[in-house]
Amino acid sequence: MIDYKQIITIEPGKRGGKACIRGMRITVSDILGWLAAGMTIQDILADFNELTETDIFAALSYAADRENKIYQLAV
Repeated sequence: MIDYKQIITIEPGKRGGKACIRGMRITVSDILGWLAAGMTIQDILADFNELTETDIFAALSYAADRENKIYQLAV
């Protein structure tokens, strides 16, 4: 799993404090939504040239880590 801690940023005044990519206004949930809608990584990179493949994998790693933490709290 990628170490997302240098890529994912959370700033209270930006996008309502959601997890963003490298301080941009693109959120982890934006990326997850695009992937869920059927966009490929290449589609996303073509539409948002400021993103990298590493950014997308960081978003996935962040989401997986967060999901694991939620599950651990529930058990």
